[in-house]
Amino acid sequence: MKLTSPVEQHFIEKSNQGEPSTHIPYILVDNFPELGFLTALLFLEWVSAHPEGVISLPTGKTPEYFIRWTHRILDSWGSKETDHLLNEHGLRLKKKPDLRDLRFVQMDDFYPIDPVQHNSFYSYVNEFYIKGMGLDPANALLINSDEMPVFFKQVFPDLAIDLSLRYREPKSQLEETQQKAILAIDNWCMDYEWRIREMGGIGFWLGGVGPDGHIAFNMRGSDHQSTTRLTQTNYETQAAAAGDLGGIEVSKSRLVITIGLGTIRYNKDVVALVFAAGEAKAKVIKNALERRPDVKFPGTALMGLPNARFYLTDGAAKLLDATQRTFFQVGNWNTEKDIRALLKYCIDEGVYAHKISHQSSVISTQSQHPNFPSPDVSMSRIPDTIEVVKQRLFHGLEKVTNKTILHTGPHHDDIMLGIMPLVNRQLREPTNRVHFAVMTSGFTAISNRFLLDSLRQTFRLIDSGQIEMIRYKDFFETGYLYKWDKDVNHYLNKVAAQDEEGKTRGLCHRIVRCLVRVYEVKSINELRSCIREVIKTLLEYYDGEKNEPNIQLLKGMVREFEEELVWAHSGKLVTDIHHLRLGFYKGDIFTEQPEEERDVIPILDLLKRVDPDIISVTMDPEGSGPDTHYKVLQATARALQRWSKEKDLSTLKIIGYRNVWYRYHPAEANMYVPVSLNSMATLQNSFRQCYLSQVDASFPSPEMNAPFCDLAQKIWVEQFKEVQLLLGKDFFYQNEMPTLRATHGLVFVRELGLDEFLEEAALLEKRVTAL
Repeated sequence: MKLTSPVEQHFIEKSNQGEPSTHIPYILVDNFPELGFLTALLFLEWVSAHPEGVISLPTGKTPEYFIRWTHRILDSWGSKETDHLLNEHGLRLKKKPDLRDLRFVQMDDFYPIDPVQHNSFYSYVNEFYIKGMGLDPANALLINSDEMPVFFKQVFPDLAIDLSLRYREPKSQLEETQQKAILAIDNWCMDYEWRIREMGGIGFWLGGVGPDGHIAFNMRGSDHQSTTRLTQTNYETQAAAAGDLGGIEVSKSRLVITIGLGTIRYNKDVVALVFAAGEAKAKVIKNALERRPDVKFPGTALMGLPNARFYLTDGAAKLLDATQRTFFQVGNWNTEKDIRALLKYCIDEGVYAHKISHQSSVISTQSQHPNFPSPDVSMSRIPDTIEVVKQRLFHGLEKVTNKTILHTGPHHDDIMLGIMPLVNRQLREPTNRVHFAVMTSGFTAISNRFLLDSLRQTFRLIDSGQIEMIRYKDFFETGYLYKWDKDVNHYLNKVAAQDEEGKTRGLCHRIVRCLVRVYEVKSINELRSCIREVIKTLLEYYDGEKNEPNIQLLKGMVREFEEELVWAHSGKLVTDIHHLRLGFYKGDIFTEQPEEERDVIPILDLLKRVDPDIISVTMDPEGSGPDTHYKVLQATARALQRWSKEKDLSTLKIIGYRNVWYRYHPAEANMYVPVSLNSMATLQNSFRQCYLSQVDASFPSPEMNAPFCDLAQKIWVEQFKEVQLLLGKDFFYQNEMPTLRATHGLVFVRELGLDEFLEEAALLEKRVTAL
């Protein structure tokens, strides 16, 4: 199977990837924005040849740069810059593509959901495709709940649909009505499918891939001949949708309407294109491209379609066999290859590295192992490789003294989940001066439900006279500005006393201060009225709706209190925790790019005030989601660049870390920080006691149905097991150092000098903005 498009041939040559050897061909690009650029070019190439064709385009965040590039190319068509760009990348069209006569098919949506809500896919399609690309609404086949034969708000008052009613007898009159409604929706789906087939099927289908590998909403276990239907979702899909729908509590109760895998396959000439970015997708991409057709892997349904394609960033393709072979075969052999090769060999063969020398007979039979150039070379390098791993571990044990340290995180809890064991060791050294900076408000992590409950508790405590500070005569003028540390201390005292009601009072004290600051409240009566009004406003929001700025600020201040609680465990004052609330973070579907005055200067000012010797920064490997990480990285790099022009920063150390979204391979990290059971207990206790809004995991990871602290611990343990394979179990439990004997997890970080950090950030930014 060959890729024949001139656009595709250009990108294949650029990537030097050679002919794809997978069951479905794929093309590699450097980064997330370039992924959108390639997709936009192929789309316009296809549209030019099929001006009346049937298209189906995706929703969510992955299409961001596809949409932006399509708009940019069409809007600037005929300009010298655009002509040069298109010619350079293989798109040579005689005239501007005309999209007005295209027929559009919406591929999926949540059900039930009001189509006017901004988080419905119906709304997204209308905003970014029908209006955004100038398509004719009369040619659009859309999933509009208001036009279905069931008014779901009347039939399903709690919005929960029991699909078992398809097959069982109703137990009440309501259930009988609901059964008829479900069957009516099923008939609507059957008609939707028939209308797609009447058009000849879909000609150009573009979609992402979910955390479980789902295509559209065809999840793991979907029949490859499936048609349009109403269906349930699995945990991974619910977790991925939680951010759109206002929490997993909501997404669990929603079903979905989706076209089927058979719908996509119906037109055998369909250009079926899947695009994916980021290392988080690497496993599902490997399964989709290297497995035979299997209902466990929805992407394999596209096999056999002559025009099926996968467009991937390097991170998404990281686990493919061809990518692995290329990594080891191209370029000079180095330490990173040593560690990757040795660890892969240990995993594949089930052997510890330090025992390989005693299994030469096994090695000799593995001379064709793809991760080793030859047994002799690999055998000779094993001792040195093991020594490098030991040195990285010992580097993680080094004590830091008499330093000013600034730990930064894009969101609240990023520092904790990424490097808490390292931070706590620094905090225990009295000569260190440690500061924390959270770059964004983080309001999207607070559900409406949590804030409503907290405000109701606050109102109750005010009425019962348990918020005493509001009776001080100067409280509403200036008093609310003082003793914010007292809220923190009060709360942690109640944690120590195991007093749940006392903890609630501590949170409500802080909420009162926040209300006074945000809404400029001047009296107790105004405070009561303010709480009533905020509750009323929150109740008027639909789940997942974007909040007004004051409620965003209030939610963010609750998150800030939680962060202060965590580091107050080690005695840090509120003044040591810096809340920057960078302005690019607004809760929109597509976040803005950082701006110099709004987003870079606040970081620069903080750097000058703190004057750190060490800075920690999250290192996003590609610039894909969560894209806040990448944007904070770029803003921080720009601030450091500007600062370096005013001050000699040659001794500044940058600690690059990752957390539950991305992980370092032990070959990438150059410092391994030991984690004891005590450290894990500290993580668990402080997360569950302090991040009250996150304990029930309204916005969890698709990887694990639990709070993020559980996932962080799981990652640390897995990283420890990797290093155990390289050093041996006995290296740890028989070590003369108590710290290593007590190690049961590892945090991987990367220490860089300023020049190295700025070079990496500049390279990433160049990749993102070069087109």
